[in-house]
Amino acid sequence: MGRLGERFWALVNNRWLVFVAAMWIQSCAGIGYLFGSISPVIKSSLSYNQKQIARLGVAKDLGDSVGFLAGSLSEVLPMWGALLVGALQNFVGYGWVWLIVTGRAPILPLWAMCVLIFLGTNGETYFNTVTLVSCVQNFPKSRGPVVGILKGFAGLGGAILTQIYAVIHSPDHANLIFMIAVGPAMVTIALMFIVRPVGGHRQLRPSDGLSFTFIYSVCLLLAAYIMGVMLVEDLVDLNQTVITIFTAILFVLLLLPIVVPVSLTFFLDSRAPFQEPLLPEPQKQEPGKSEQDGHEVIFSEVEDEKPKEVDLLPASERQKRIAQLQAKLCQAAAEGAVRVKRRKGPHRGEDFTLTQALIKADFWLIFFSLLLGSGSGVTVIDNLGQMSQSLGYNNTHIFVSMISIWNFLGRVGGGYFSEIIVRDHAYPRPAAMAVAQFIMAIGHVFFAMGWPGAMYIGTLLIGLGYGAHWAIMPAMASELFGLKKFGALYNFLTLANPAGSLVFSGVIASSIYDYEAEKQAHQHHHHHHPRSWGSIFSTMLAVDEPLKCEGSICFFLTSMIMSGLCVIAVVLSMILVYRTKIVYAHLYGKSRA
Repeated sequence: MGRLGERFWALVNNRWLVFVAAMWIQSCAGIGYLFGSISPVIKSSLSYNQKQIARLGVAKDLGDSVGFLAGSLSEVLPMWGALLVGALQNFVGYGWVWLIVTGRAPILPLWAMCVLIFLGTNGETYFNTVTLVSCVQNFPKSRGPVVGILKGFAGLGGAILTQIYAVIHSPDHANLIFMIAVGPAMVTIALMFIVRPVGGHRQLRPSDGLSFTFIYSVCLLLAAYIMGVMLVEDLVDLNQTVITIFTAILFVLLLLPIVVPVSLTFFLDSRAPFQEPLLPEPQKQEPGKSEQDGHEVIFSEVEDEKPKEVDLLPASERQKRIAQLQAKLCQAAAEGAVRVKRRKGPHRGEDFTLTQALIKADFWLIFFSLLLGSGSGVTVIDNLGQMSQSLGYNNTHIFVSMISIWNFLGRVGGGYFSEIIVRDHAYPRPAAMAVAQFIMAIGHVFFAMGWPGAMYIGTLLIGLGYGAHWAIMPAMASELFGLKKFGALYNFLTLANPAGSLVFSGVIASSIYDYEAEKQAHQHHHHHHPRSWGSIFSTMLAVDEPLKCEGSICFFLTSMIMSGLCVIAVVLSMILVYRTKIVYAHLYGKSRA
């Protein structure tokens, strides 16, 4: 029995179990994506107009992105404490909205509803922060895949919850709000003691490659399965039993990753618990730093002293030259010939606080590159319904479902490919971000042209590019600015999303759409002179109706502007590549040697 107990204890402390539990929590963190499904119920039961619903939408976007509190609380509270706060916020926010919508609580003014939606959606930021911080610390050598998979599951959350709701099959859509309030909170509270940074050795293990391959396979299977189920449910009228079977299979797929920690603990990696002391004090080695901590001071000197042509050498040769230079400087410093000057504050690749990061050009390059890239992506996601309607598609939610699947694949793929770039080529990760932004620039052109089938291709390209941002950015920030204050840094950078959404969607896209719609309405009036009182009366009534725009002209200018912004983002990312070459050579060059 003692042996089994020991094994079970090893499982609880297995970093792969933490990763799988984090994936499950993240699959409940896609609450924001369901706003489109619950807004009609709120609209009808509280008799709101479109403008008021749009305000609730802004509150939801802010709640989704303003993670300052989550970032700072995750540094003060234990990880389970931060998750508990997130679960309570989620439960109270959406629970109260459900009470109001179903008439169990008095109706509140619009600003109070905005606060509740903000509060409920803000719970997501705690789930995001804790899962990312824990897993990036547990897997410092595999940041790309870990971040990509976790963010991917957050993107799939909406589709998963929708599928579960289809089983309940309630004609009353208010029950969906109840499910959003209770579901994520229950899952998070059940798993909150598992998700944390665990001790033990965190280097790459031989079994890691196989484990990641298995989890990637599950991800792809899950995405393909959900897309298939959505299409079938969309095209065929299914009976309740079939939907229940579909959802049962979905649960099996979601539970599959648990195979990894269980097999590692009980079957394969039997020596793991006894190997843990290999790193005497894991806390002392910050994974954000390189292993050559002894030479850290010399590193900034090398940057100053090394000839420019060293950067142009192949990676292995470059490493050799830098190592020689470091050895010389070490010797000179030891003999007192050179006084090694310590720069104020940390260097790239060490641990920064938020205030130290805010004065760094690299940090703002990431921020603005993200603002332009992901901001233009959010604009498409927010306006996808109107875009498809203006091009004559009636069934708009098929595009919404599709973009969430492509978004998921973009996140998983972005993490995977950016890891290949840094691990196999020791090349800066921002290069992957530049590629994602270039793909988005092409996607926006497809939307602008409105060719037959362009909606499908545009949705694919924008979804993939936008998703990739959210896998690449957190990994990149942790490499350049360290892991110690990663929660705060990550949550500051995510502010780029609502900022972009506010300017691009709230100002540019909606203004151009309204302008084109008005122009069409005027032309319409000139063509149709009212001939009877009935038609005069209907024209007067139509003043309150939202103006509709038809044809590719509605979003032509918007899409071309977005495409241009993505090109600017590519330039910013490439500047960042140039600036961080030496850091990535230093961080990843040795792992190749």
